[in-house]
Amino acid sequence: MVGGDARRKARGSRRWRARVAGLLSAVLVGAVVGVPATSTSSSGATLYVPWTIYLKGWTDQYVPSSANDCVAGRPPCLRQTLKELNRILELTGKSCSHNAVFALAYLRMTQGYGWSRDIPGYYQDVPFANHQDAVFARYYTDAYYHWRAGRRGKVPKAWLMAFDASDAKQLTGTGDLMLAMNAHINRDLAFVVAAVGLVAPDGSSRKRDYTKVEDFLARSAEPMMREAAARFDPTIDDANDPLGVLNGTVMQVISLWRENAWRNAERLVSARTAAERARVAASIEAQAESIGRTIRLGFARNALLSPTSTRDRYCRAHHTARAPEPYPFGTPRPYGL
Repeated sequence: MVGGDARRKARGSRRWRARVAGLLSAVLVGAVVGVPATSTSSSGATLYVPWTIYLKGWTDQYVPSSANDCVAGRPPCLRQTLKELNRILELTGKSCSHNAVFALAYLRMTQGYGWSRDIPGYYQDVPFANHQDAVFARYYTDAYYHWRAGRRGKVPKAWLMAFDASDAKQLTGTGDLMLAMNAHINRDLAFVVAAVGLVAPDGSSRKRDYTKVEDFLARSAEPMMREAAARFDPTIDDANDPLGVLNGTVMQVISLWRENAWRNAERLVSARTAAERARVAASIEAQAESIGRTIRLGFARNALLSPTSTRDRYCRAHHTARAPEPYPFGTPRPYGL
Protein backbone atom coordinates (compact mmCIF):
# COMPACT_ATOMS: atom_id res chain seq x y z
CA MET A 1 0.00 0.00 0.00
CA VAL A 2 2.79 2.38 0.89
CA GLY A 3 4.52 1.63 -2.40
CA GLY A 4 1.30 2.28 -4.30
CA ASP A 5 0.81 5.62 -2.56
CA ALA A 6 4.38 6.60 -3.38
CA ARG A 7 3.94 5.72 -7.03
CA ARG A 8 0.70 7.68 -7.23
CA LYS A 9 2.35 10.66 -5.56
CA ALA A 10 5.27 10.46 -7.99
CA ARG A 11 2.91 10.30 -10.97
CA GLY A 12 0.99 13.28 -9.60
CA SER A 13 4.22 15.21 -9.14
CA ARG A 14 5.30 14.44 -12.71
CA ARG A 15 1.91 15.50 -14.06
CA TRP A 16 2.06 18.72 -12.03
CA ARG A 17 5.55 19.53 -13.28
CA ALA A 18 4.56 18.79 -16.85
CA ARG A 19 1.45 20.96 -16.58
CA VAL A 20 3.29 23.92 -15.08
CA ALA A 21 6.19 23.58 -17.52
CA GLY A 22 3.71 23.50 -20.39
CA LEU A 23 1.93 26.59 -19.14
CA LEU A 24 5.20 28.43 -18.68
CA SER A 25 6.22 27.44 -22.19
CA ALA A 26 3.00 28.99 -23.46
CA VAL A 27 3.86 32.14 -21.56
CA LEU A 28 7.32 32.12 -23.15
CA VAL A 29 5.75 31.92 -26.59
CA GLY A 30 3.38 34.76 -25.67
CA ALA A 31 6.30 36.96 -24.69
CA VAL A 32 8.12 36.26 -27.95
CA VAL A 33 5.15 36.61 -30.26
CA GLY A 34 3.69 39.66 -28.52
CA VAL A 35 0.58 41.53 -29.62
CA PRO A 36 -0.15 44.51 -31.90
CA ALA A 37 0.18 47.84 -31.04
CA THR A 38 -16.26 48.67 -11.71
CA SER A 39 -15.92 46.78 -8.76
CA THR A 40 -14.26 47.49 -5.39
CA SER A 41 -11.77 45.19 -3.66
CA SER A 42 -13.11 43.25 -0.73
CA SER A 43 -9.87 44.11 1.07
CA GLY A 44 -11.26 47.59 1.70
CA ALA A 45 -9.64 50.99 1.57
CA THR A 46 -6.80 52.11 3.78
CA LEU A 47 -5.48 55.48 4.85
CA TYR A 48 -2.05 55.64 3.31
CA VAL A 49 0.40 58.34 2.31
CA PRO A 50 2.65 56.98 -0.47
CA TRP A 51 6.31 56.97 0.49
CA THR A 52 7.12 58.87 -2.69
CA ILE A 53 5.06 61.79 -1.38
CA TYR A 54 6.65 62.10 2.04
CA LEU A 55 10.13 61.58 0.57
CA LYS A 56 10.56 65.15 -0.62
CA GLY A 57 11.92 65.64 -4.12
CA TRP A 58 11.10 62.18 -5.46
CA THR A 59 11.67 61.68 -9.18
CA ASP A 60 12.18 58.64 -11.39
CA GLN A 61 15.20 60.37 -12.90
CA TYR A 62 18.53 59.52 -11.29
CA VAL A 63 20.08 62.66 -9.76
CA PRO A 64 23.18 61.87 -7.64
CA SER A 65 23.17 65.35 -6.08
CA SER A 66 19.54 65.15 -4.91
CA ALA A 67 18.72 65.60 -1.22
CA ASN A 68 16.34 62.66 -1.61
CA ASP A 69 18.21 59.46 -0.67
CA CYS A 70 16.34 57.36 -3.22
CA VAL A 71 16.74 59.79 -6.10
CA ALA A 72 20.47 60.00 -5.33
CA GLY A 73 20.73 56.25 -4.75
CA ARG A 74 22.24 56.52 -1.27
CA PRO A 75 22.35 53.37 0.91
CA PRO A 76 19.51 54.35 3.33
CA CYS A 77 17.04 54.23 0.44
CA LEU A 78 17.01 50.44 0.47
CA ARG A 79 15.84 50.36 4.07
CA GLN A 80 12.88 52.55 3.19
CA THR A 81 12.06 50.39 0.18
CA LEU A 82 12.13 47.24 2.32
CA LYS A 83 9.86 48.85 4.92
CA GLU A 84 7.27 49.61 2.25
CA LEU A 85 7.39 46.07 0.87
CA ASN A 86 7.18 44.55 4.34
CA ARG A 87 4.15 46.73 5.05
CA ILE A 88 2.29 45.15 2.14
CA LEU A 89 3.40 41.67 3.18
CA GLU A 90 1.99 42.26 6.64
CA LEU A 91 -1.29 43.59 5.24
CA THR A 92 -1.72 40.65 2.88
CA GLY A 93 -0.02 37.85 4.79
CA LYS A 94 -1.70 38.34 8.15
CA SER A 95 -5.11 38.51 6.46
CA CYS A 96 -4.28 35.52 4.23
CA SER A 97 -5.02 37.51 1.10
CA HIS A 98 -3.97 35.61 -1.99
CA ASN A 99 -1.96 38.69 -2.94
CA ALA A 100 0.47 37.69 -0.18
CA VAL A 101 2.39 35.28 -2.43
CA PHE A 102 3.75 38.06 -4.63
CA ALA A 103 4.19 40.40 -1.66
CA LEU A 104 6.45 37.80 -0.06
CA ALA A 105 8.34 37.20 -3.31
CA TYR A 106 8.99 40.90 -3.85
CA LEU A 107 10.23 41.51 -0.33
CA ARG A 108 12.58 38.53 -0.44
CA MET A 109 13.95 39.41 -3.87
CA THR A 110 14.60 42.97 -2.71
CA GLN A 111 16.40 41.61 0.34
CA GLY A 112 18.40 39.55 -2.15
CA TYR A 113 19.24 42.75 -3.98
CA GLY A 114 20.54 44.21 -0.71
CA TRP A 115 22.80 41.19 -0.31
CA SER A 116 24.11 41.51 -3.86
CA ARG A 117 24.84 45.24 -3.75
CA ASP A 118 27.15 44.76 -0.76
CA ILE A 119 29.39 42.39 -2.75
CA PRO A 120 32.35 44.41 -4.10
CA GLY A 121 32.25 44.57 -7.89
CA TYR A 122 28.83 42.97 -8.26
CA TYR A 123 27.47 46.18 -9.81
CA GLN A 124 29.37 48.81 -11.74
CA ASP A 125 27.20 51.62 -10.33
CA VAL A 126 25.69 50.81 -6.92
CA PRO A 127 23.99 54.20 -6.32
CA PHE A 128 22.22 53.94 -9.66
CA ALA A 129 21.17 50.37 -8.82
CA ASN A 130 19.77 51.59 -5.50
CA HIS A 131 17.75 54.25 -7.29
CA GLN A 132 16.42 51.88 -9.93
CA ASP A 133 15.45 49.35 -7.25
CA ALA A 134 13.39 52.00 -5.45
CA VAL A 135 11.69 53.28 -8.60
CA PHE A 136 10.76 49.74 -9.63
CA ALA A 137 9.28 49.08 -6.18
CA ARG A 138 7.26 52.30 -6.33
CA TYR A 139 5.44 51.12 -9.45
CA TYR A 140 4.21 48.10 -7.47
CA THR A 141 3.42 49.86 -4.18
CA ASP A 142 1.55 52.69 -5.90
CA ALA A 143 -0.49 50.22 -7.96
CA TYR A 144 -1.30 48.14 -4.88
CA TYR A 145 -2.46 51.04 -2.71
CA HIS A 146 -4.49 52.61 -5.51
CA TRP A 147 -6.19 49.25 -6.05
CA ARG A 148 -6.76 48.68 -2.34
CA ALA A 149 -8.37 52.12 -1.99
CA GLY A 150 -10.64 51.53 -5.00
CA ARG A 151 -8.89 54.04 -7.28
CA ARG A 152 -9.08 51.65 -10.21
CA GLY A 153 -8.50 54.29 -12.85
CA LYS A 154 -4.98 54.80 -11.48
CA VAL A 155 -4.08 51.10 -11.70
CA PRO A 156 -2.59 49.65 -14.92
CA LYS A 157 -4.80 46.97 -16.44
CA ALA A 158 -2.19 44.22 -16.03
CA TRP A 159 -2.10 44.98 -12.31
CA LEU A 160 -5.89 45.11 -12.08
CA MET A 161 -5.95 41.65 -13.59
CA ALA A 162 -3.46 40.34 -11.03
CA PHE A 163 -4.93 42.00 -7.93
CA ASP A 164 -8.51 41.18 -8.90
CA ALA A 165 -7.76 37.52 -9.65
CA SER A 166 -6.02 37.08 -6.30
CA ASP A 167 -8.77 38.96 -4.47
CA ALA A 168 -11.41 36.73 -6.08
CA LYS A 169 -9.29 33.63 -5.29
CA GLN A 170 -9.44 32.47 -8.89
CA LEU A 171 -5.90 31.10 -9.26
CA THR A 172 -3.46 28.66 -7.76
CA GLY A 173 -0.67 30.10 -5.63
CA THR A 174 1.72 29.73 -8.55
CA GLY A 175 -0.77 31.55 -10.75
CA ASP A 176 -1.03 34.43 -8.27
CA LEU A 177 2.74 34.76 -8.36
CA MET A 178 3.10 34.55 -12.14
CA LEU A 179 0.27 36.97 -12.89
CA ALA A 180 1.74 39.66 -10.62
CA MET A 181 5.23 39.02 -12.00
CA ASN A 182 3.83 39.55 -15.47
CA ALA A 183 2.41 42.94 -14.51
CA HIS A 184 5.61 44.05 -12.84
CA ILE A 185 8.10 42.80 -15.44
CA ASN A 186 6.24 42.86 -18.75
CA ARG A 187 4.39 46.06 -17.95
CA ASP A 188 6.27 48.14 -15.33
CA LEU A 189 9.90 47.34 -16.02
CA ALA A 190 10.09 48.87 -19.49
CA PHE A 191 8.74 52.19 -18.21
CA VAL A 192 11.10 52.10 -15.23
CA VAL A 193 14.21 51.43 -17.32
CA ALA A 194 13.25 54.11 -19.83
CA ALA A 195 12.69 56.61 -17.01
CA VAL A 196 15.89 55.99 -15.04
CA GLY A 197 18.08 55.72 -18.13
CA LEU A 198 19.61 53.09 -20.38
CA VAL A 199 23.08 54.63 -20.46
CA ALA A 200 25.52 56.07 -17.93
CA PRO A 201 26.80 59.69 -18.15
CA ASP A 202 29.89 58.44 -20.00
CA GLY A 203 27.67 56.91 -22.70
CA SER A 204 28.19 53.29 -21.67
CA SER A 205 25.22 50.93 -21.50
CA ARG A 206 23.74 50.03 -18.13
CA LYS A 207 22.75 46.61 -19.49
CA ARG A 208 25.54 44.79 -17.63
CA ASP A 209 24.18 45.75 -14.19
CA TYR A 210 20.63 45.14 -15.41
CA THR A 211 21.55 41.57 -16.37
CA LYS A 212 23.46 40.94 -13.14
CA VAL A 213 20.16 41.16 -11.26
CA GLU A 214 19.26 37.73 -12.60
CA ASP A 215 22.12 36.14 -10.66
CA PHE A 216 20.65 36.87 -7.25
CA LEU A 217 17.11 36.23 -8.53
CA ALA A 218 18.14 32.71 -9.52
CA ARG A 219 19.74 32.07 -6.14
CA SER A 220 16.72 33.37 -4.24
CA ALA A 221 13.93 31.81 -6.32
CA GLU A 222 13.88 28.32 -4.82
CA PRO A 223 14.01 29.42 -1.15
CA MET A 224 11.23 31.90 -1.92
CA MET A 225 9.00 29.26 -3.53
CA ARG A 226 9.53 26.96 -0.56
CA GLU A 227 8.72 29.72 1.91
CA ALA A 228 5.57 30.67 0.00
CA ALA A 229 4.50 27.03 0.07
CA ALA A 230 5.27 26.69 3.77
CA ARG A 231 3.31 29.80 4.72
CA PHE A 232 0.53 30.44 2.22
CA ASP A 233 -0.22 27.63 -0.24
CA PRO A 234 1.42 24.17 -0.06
CA THR A 235 0.53 23.44 -3.69
CA ILE A 236 3.24 25.89 -4.79
CA ASP A 237 5.79 23.26 -3.77
CA ASP A 238 3.87 20.20 -5.02
CA ALA A 239 6.38 19.64 -7.80
CA ASN A 240 8.92 18.17 -5.33
CA ASP A 241 11.53 18.85 -7.98
CA PRO A 242 14.99 17.92 -6.62
CA LEU A 243 16.69 18.58 -9.95
CA GLY A 244 15.40 22.14 -10.11
CA VAL A 245 13.81 21.69 -13.54
CA LEU A 246 10.75 23.76 -12.69
CA ASN A 247 12.78 26.48 -10.99
CA GLY A 248 14.97 26.64 -14.09
CA THR A 249 11.90 27.03 -16.28
CA VAL A 250 10.58 29.87 -14.12
CA MET A 251 13.93 31.64 -14.29
CA GLN A 252 13.97 31.17 -18.06
CA VAL A 253 10.61 32.93 -18.22
CA ILE A 254 11.85 35.75 -15.99
CA SER A 255 15.02 36.15 -18.04
CA LEU A 256 13.07 36.37 -21.29
CA TRP A 257 10.59 38.82 -19.81
CA ARG A 258 13.41 41.03 -18.53
CA GLU A 259 15.12 41.02 -21.93
CA ASN A 260 11.80 41.91 -23.53
CA ALA A 261 11.39 44.78 -21.04
CA TRP A 262 14.83 46.17 -21.92
CA ARG A 263 14.00 46.10 -25.64
CA ASN A 264 10.69 47.81 -24.96
CA ALA A 265 12.50 50.48 -22.94
CA GLU A 266 14.75 51.06 -25.96
CA ARG A 267 11.64 51.51 -28.09
CA LEU A 268 10.24 54.05 -25.64
CA VAL A 269 13.47 56.05 -25.54
CA SER A 270 13.91 55.91 -29.31
CA ALA A 271 10.42 57.21 -30.07
CA ARG A 272 10.79 60.43 -32.06
CA THR A 273 7.44 62.01 -31.23
CA ALA A 274 4.93 61.95 -28.38
CA ALA A 275 2.49 60.09 -30.62
CA GLU A 276 5.06 57.43 -31.47
CA ARG A 277 5.91 56.98 -27.80
CA ALA A 278 2.22 56.65 -26.97
CA ARG A 279 1.91 53.85 -29.54
CA VAL A 280 4.90 52.03 -28.05
CA ALA A 281 3.47 52.44 -24.54
CA ALA A 282 0.11 51.09 -25.67
CA SER A 283 1.78 48.04 -27.22
CA ILE A 284 3.61 47.34 -23.94
CA GLU A 285 0.35 47.55 -21.99
CA ALA A 286 -1.40 45.31 -24.50
CA GLN A 287 1.34 42.69 -24.46
CA ALA A 288 1.28 42.47 -20.66
CA GLU A 289 -2.49 42.12 -20.70
CA SER A 290 -2.30 39.39 -23.35
CA ILE A 291 0.28 37.37 -21.40
CA GLY A 292 -1.77 37.93 -18.25
CA ARG A 293 -4.84 36.41 -19.86
CA THR A 294 -2.80 33.33 -20.80
CA ILE A 295 -1.59 32.96 -17.22
CA ARG A 296 -5.05 33.54 -15.77
CA LEU A 297 -6.51 30.83 -17.97
CA GLY A 298 -3.69 28.33 -17.48
CA PHE A 299 -3.42 28.64 -13.70
CA ALA A 300 -7.12 28.85 -12.88
CA ARG A 301 -7.90 27.10 -9.62
CA ASN A 302 -9.94 23.88 -9.79
CA ALA A 303 -12.69 24.48 -7.24
CA LEU A 304 -13.16 20.74 -6.63
CA LEU A 305 -9.51 19.74 -6.35
CA SER A 306 -8.28 22.92 -4.66
CA PRO A 307 -11.04 24.58 -2.62
CA THR A 308 -10.11 28.03 -1.36
CA SER A 309 -11.18 27.05 2.15
CA THR A 310 -8.29 24.56 2.28
CA ARG A 311 -5.70 27.13 1.20
CA ASP A 312 -7.10 29.79 3.52
CA ARG A 313 -7.23 27.42 6.47
CA TYR A 314 -3.64 26.39 5.80
CA CYS A 315 -2.55 30.03 5.64
CA ARG A 316 -4.21 30.91 8.94
CA ALA A 317 -2.28 28.12 10.60
CA HIS A 318 1.09 28.67 8.91
CA HIS A 319 1.51 32.29 7.75
CA THR A 320 3.95 33.00 10.58
CA ALA A 321 6.16 29.99 9.72
CA ARG A 322 9.84 30.63 9.17
CA ALA A 323 11.45 30.03 5.79
CA PRO A 324 12.35 26.34 5.55
CA GLU A 325 15.71 27.02 3.95
CA PRO A 326 18.08 30.00 3.97
CA TYR A 327 18.38 32.63 1.27
CA PRO A 328 21.76 33.97 0.16
CA PHE A 329 21.23 36.75 2.71
CA GLY A 330 20.25 34.33 5.51
CA THR A 331 16.97 33.17 7.04
CA PRO A 332 14.55 36.11 7.37
CA ARG A 333 11.86 36.71 9.93
CA PRO A 334 8.31 35.94 8.70
CA TYR A 335 7.40 39.61 9.10
CA GLY A 336 9.54 42.64 9.77
CA LEU A 337 13.11 43.34 8.79
